Amino acid sequence: MQMATTRRGFLAAGAGLTLGLVLPLGRARAQATAIGPFAPNAFIRIGSDDLVTVLVKHLEMGQGPYTGLATLAAEELDADWSQMRAEGAPADDALYANLAFGAQGTGGSTSIANSYMQMRKAGAAARSMLVAAAAQEWGVPAAEITVKAGIVSHAPSGRSSGFGALSQAAATQPVPEDPPVKSPADFVLIGKDRPKLDTRDKTDGSAQFALDVYREGMVTVIVARPPKFGARVASYDDSAALAVKGVEMVRQIPSGIAVYAANTFAALKGRDALSITWDDSEAETRGSAEMFESFAKAAAEGGQTVEEQGDLSAISGAAKVIEAEYHFPYLAHAPMEPLDVVIELSDGRAELWYGCQFPAFDRPTVAATLGLPVDAVAINVLLAGGSFGRRAQGSAHLAAEAAEIAKAAGRNGAFKLVWTREDDIRGGYYRPMTVHRFRAGIDQQGKIIGWENTIANQSIMVGTPMEPMLQGGPDNTSFEGSTGLPYQFGARRIGWARMESPVSVLWWRSVGHTHTAYAVETFLDEVLEAAGKDPVEGRLELLSPEARRERGVIEKVAEISGWQGRMHDGKGYGIAYAKSFDTYVAQVVEVEDQGGRPRVTRVWCAVDCGVAVNPNVIRAQMEGGIGYALGTALHNHITLAPGGEIEQSNFHDYPMLRMSEMPAVEVAIIASDADPTGVGEPGVPPLAPAMANAWRALNGEARYVLPFGGAMS
Repeated sequence: MQMATTRRGFLAAGAGLTLGLVLPLGRARAQATAIGPFAPNAFIRIGSDDLVTVLVKHLEMGQGPYTGLATLAAEELDADWSQMRAEGAPADDALYANLAFGAQGTGGSTSIANSYMQMRKAGAAARSMLVAAAAQEWGVPAAEITVKAGIVSHAPSGRSSGFGALSQAAATQPVPEDPPVKSPADFVLIGKDRPKLDTRDKTDGSAQFALDVYREGMVTVIVARPPKFGARVASYDDSAALAVKGVEMVRQIPSGIAVYAANTFAALKGRDALSITWDDSEAETRGSAEMFESFAKAAAEGGQTVEEQGDLSAISGAAKVIEAEYHFPYLAHAPMEPLDVVIELSDGRAELWYGCQFPAFDRPTVAATLGLPVDAVAINVLLAGGSFGRRAQGSAHLAAEAAEIAKAAGRNGAFKLVWTREDDIRGGYYRPMTVHRFRAGIDQQGKIIGWENTIANQSIMVGTPMEPMLQGGPDNTSFEGSTGLPYQFGARRIGWARMESPVSVLWWRSVGHTHTAYAVETFLDEVLEAAGKDPVEGRLELLSPEARRERGVIEKVAEISGWQGRMHDGKGYGIAYAKSFDTYVAQVVEVEDQGGRPRVTRVWCAVDCGVAVNPNVIRAQMEGGIGYALGTALHNHITLAPGGEIEQSNFHDYPMLRMSEMPAVEVAIIASDADPTGVGEPGVPPLAPAMANAWRALNGEARYVLPFGGAMS
């Protein structure tokens, strides 16, 4: 199949209306000002067939931007939902920068948040141009024209038209720089449930992923990578690999040995036949147990202070002092679609097809590797079969490896780079291994008078193009969620110890909140119990009057779960709260004891994410986050054996949650008129601590080491 989703093709499309849009006022402009000048953008295409296609600048990997951004444009365009379509925008920082980042990329649950006004303005501008075109053609005042459900009408004359018939004339109208948008009271689509736009194509198999792309003469490439992080190729013998039928050539590249073959099977057989000697002189050779010992020692020493308030010496004089140490393992992302990419070189240009999360990093990386100008590199952003952070690569290592195999081939042509799931789980990028060390003091009245938390882990930012953002200071992604807590403790200190290892680390769905929420909310639960407090009432007592949204989700989840305390009817109940990516979430979990292991039977979730653009997608993201978090808490860890080799490889020893393990979930969305925030990640952090609190309520066992099914210490 030949894919034709190129920017050149899009701009060259003669039929229909393509709108160039100036940034709107308000939040988007404020953000844009902070990152420098902003150029016009193109987001909407209206064809003569009445179909409206929205160019979505955020990668669709299941979290819903195709539907969400199309909803925003359709609302202001007054389109009928049945005529809306969406496709990925090509790589182009000038046109499609994430307003939160200043460059094109998807992450931090920002898709709806940073496009809310931008896409509404885009729709409003298109509507204005269609109305102007109709007024001109019909010779009537524009003020007398209405638009509803995709029909432009002039009641006095009885004239009406679909968008398509007006699109050519509309394209000649001036583009309004700041078109007015609707009052929320006039919303027709925003706030209403509707199915996702991409569900049908994914269901009938017509959706296009990188593995579906075939180019003439394309070869498949599989890379043999080192068995230990930090190891390098010392020498290799490819004679047996080249004897495999279908193998065309073997080349050494910076990340390993690349085998080029007529198909994936031959490439895998060729890789198996390679004989490689690895240089481990700079490799990680410690096992997980030894690494945890080192991390725990650093946490016990206190690290550098990243937040401090009050006099922490109060803990020494407390009526009760409680201490705990938590161990969190490395975690793989394990998306259903492992990494893959197609790259084609021809006539001094490179074109790529894949689910690209950070085009802003990938495009210049490919250009630099191949010695091309950036404008000679085109990236077609396709759907991605999940990511959970795996495709958000600050190092751009997938794009770099694709460019390296094309360069090493020494000729023009198309190359499909394929990572197997074993490649990804054994040699990918992980959520950092982390240790939390806690100490808290309670006075005679049960009041928390001191709170100390030190975190030890690797930085995700160091060694990437984003390291300059740290300006030599601490990496907030390593401890976010442990600082800025809404709870009023008498004194607090948060410390961070930066650890070093060749093991590659990366964002993992909800980033630092995945471990900080667990450690904070389970330790707090223990402290509240020691103080004789109910988990819900105790949390509410710690909130200031200004913490309205935090209080709102905690009270709501207690209401819908019928909270009756930690234990009743032979089941344990736990609550946890977390704010991540400006979204407030609280969850209550019901747990049964199933042969000494927790079985989560029900989960109640309250979420405040501002304006609910599509409640159906919000519920789906909360449910998906709960399932992802539950599977991880129950089953997942990446472990290094003594010597440094990774012990897991695929779903048989790194399992996802089974359908039979999924609990019943009820989600309540808090009504709000605040600007919308993200929902792709915030459903994850509260689940595991709420489950652990319920489990401790049920049988008294506190879990300081994850996963529940593992034995890491």
